[in-house]
Amino acid sequence: MGYTGHGGRRFGRPGGWQQADIPDASDASEWFAGRLPEDWFTGPATVTVDREEIVVTGELPAPEETSQAAVDGRISRFRETTRADRMRIADEAEARYGRKVAWGVTLGERHVLFTHLAVPVMTRLRQPERRVLDTLVDAGVARSRADALTWAVKLAGEHSEQWLAELREAMGRVDELRSEGPNI
Repeated sequence: MGYTGHGGRRFGRPGGWQQADIPDASDASEWFAGRLPEDWFTGPATVTVDREEIVVTGELPAPEETSQAAVDGRISRFRETTRADRMRIADEAEARYGRKVAWGVTLGERHVLFTHLAVPVMTRLRQPERRVLDTLVDAGVARSRADALTWAVKLAGEHSEQWLAELREAMGRVDELRSEGPNI
């Protein structure tokens, strides 16, 4: 699985030094499926994992009254009545997977994330890329370069989701093949 350098650290994919000690979370969906109370959501929860965070989202049963106030009330009630259990489950998951856990719900067209991470990402941009960000700021599309970069990343993700999904699938296959190879 890559070249072993000084001190036994492996270099190359997957990850890098940022992921060196992060526990595997490939079974997080199954773990949460077994751990979450069955009456919280109308179906299985969606579990999304990255290097820093696990986001658990579920569909709430619709209230009889479908006004915005009723939907807001149902979401608020779920958040308050499940807080202690969600915190306990999050603590267990954080100990198991080495990542923070965030929670969210969907109710009809409404999607709400409770406390979740906003992770700073450092990048170096040359003048042409900075000019793109500055144009977005000057045009009022974004308040700052950071907001403009967030906007650009979201836009790229929306328009290339199929390609990104294929890339993730290919990387998973490479990781499988790498694990089946000889251990040097």
